Amino acid sequence: MSYKWVALSNTTLGVLMSALDGSIVIISLPAIFRGIGLDPLAPGNIGYLLWMILGYLLVQAVLVVTLGRLGDMFGRVKMYNLGFVVFSAASVALSFDPFHAGGGALWLIGWRIVQAVGGSMLTANSAAILTDAFPAEQRGMALGVNQITALAGQFLGLVVGGLLAEIDWRAVFWVSVPFGLLGTIWSIRSLREVGTPKRAKVDWGGNVTFAAGTALLLAAITYGIQPYGGGATGWGNPWVLGGIGGGVLLLLLFGVIETRVAAPMFQLSLFRIRAFAAGNVAALLTSVARGGMQFMLIIWLQGIWLPLHGYDYERTPLWAGIYLLPLTVGFLVAGPVSGYLSDRFGARLFSTGGLLLVAAAFLGLLALPVDFPYPLFAALLVVSGIGQGMFSAPNTSAIMSSVPTEQRGVASGMRATFQNSGTSLSIGVFFSLMIAGLASSLPQTLTSGLQAHGVPASVADGVARLPPVSTLFAAFLGSNPVGHLLGPDVLAGLAPADRATLTGGEFFPQLVSGPFHHGLVVVFTAAAVMAVVAAVASASRGKRYFHTPEGSKENR
Repeated sequence: MSYKWVALSNTTLGVLMSALDGSIVIISLPAIFRGIGLDPLAPGNIGYLLWMILGYLLVQAVLVVTLGRLGDMFGRVKMYNLGFVVFSAASVALSFDPFHAGGGALWLIGWRIVQAVGGSMLTANSAAILTDAFPAEQRGMALGVNQITALAGQFLGLVVGGLLAEIDWRAVFWVSVPFGLLGTIWSIRSLREVGTPKRAKVDWGGNVTFAAGTALLLAAITYGIQPYGGGATGWGNPWVLGGIGGGVLLLLLFGVIETRVAAPMFQLSLFRIRAFAAGNVAALLTSVARGGMQFMLIIWLQGIWLPLHGYDYERTPLWAGIYLLPLTVGFLVAGPVSGYLSDRFGARLFSTGGLLLVAAAFLGLLALPVDFPYPLFAALLVVSGIGQGMFSAPNTSAIMSSVPTEQRGVASGMRATFQNSGTSLSIGVFFSLMIAGLASSLPQTLTSGLQAHGVPASVADGVARLPPVSTLFAAFLGSNPVGHLLGPDVLAGLAPADRATLTGGEFFPQLVSGPFHHGLVVVFTAAAVMAVVAAVASASRGKRYFHTPEGSKENR
């Protein structure tokens, strides 16, 4: 087999494994928290819940540039192989959690961070390995397969997580072990360094300020979701404001350092290349919009639509993943095809057209009622998946082809940083928008709904005053929070018919559907605007651009 196909198949396995583990935990959280004996809806445990989701994403956003740069310096294949080893070892440790409750959650969060380090080594260097292995006229196809596999892995993780969580929560982590061992042996035996490593001094100042600034900024945004004082969110928390300010200052200092060191980790000069700059801006905005869509669709299905259609709350995580499969189908169909065609006709047409399809799909989702007909919902998911597939593969190919050979590792890391940071930002941005929408109307709706079924006014008012983030996470986890919030004593004092209604499958979804739809309009409108702005950025990338050793050339 030709080396380029070996490189494509191995790196595709690597990015699939990394991407799948980024989302597999999202759908499995109810089973994981039950397994370690922790109540995810208790106010003090919301932090564990958030860090279980965001810790992996945050580490990948912080480290991919550094690890891509180290790949340029010491060998991309070496860093990639090490990533398989670290990822596999962390997967084993995750499945052997020896603790319970808070200690068990901290064990999982810690090893998820280690696992994310291994995943970062894989994603930071895979695109660079492919760009080295394939000629310019085939890169779009190769990077298209690689990129769409990564994106599809995010959604396949939802289905796989739901299936494995039905068996045992530890199986969610065990699934990566055999693939990790196979990939490790395979990559060590078959991959070779095609590019020439370029040794240079490590940019410690840039590495430290970038890692600290990015981590501080994203962590502050994470805590901004949580309630503070009497507010529904924590954006007025001095620690959150200080973290955002400190993160921005560190990133500004990072920019200054990178202009003054001989071998910077972040090649700011690459942004002078229009194809590189426009492609990354479009990738960041698309990642934010895609991340918001993923979480909102999960909440919509698990918290409202599936219970209204007779699905037990315990089964909604699995079925939410299944009902989102049309999105993955759209990815898998459009990604390789658009990558192949972009090799012949350029990235601009496909990337820009794909983003306009994504914006149209958001507008279509806005027009749906909360209790939508599934065929129409599925059709919109396919359109969105096709649009994202049309964008991602050509855009990745255009970015990677526009940079010098010796900087492909850092360029791959920079591209992945924008993508991963967008996913982390989307959680803070869209959850805050949704929480703000719920806070304006949910308390009154909750109070009147509970009182109508015999709950004392004082109890109903107390429940309504709880942070809306708890209600949002209940829907996200596929849980009916009414019985949990009222408690057995209150429920015991109600009439049997009222008790059955309050704890049944329709009361909570019908109660939150109005406030949720109000928040959904805000979220999807913002996502559609981002997609349109990303399309404008994509259209501004110019003609086809390939960087060559002798200089560079453009052609239509």
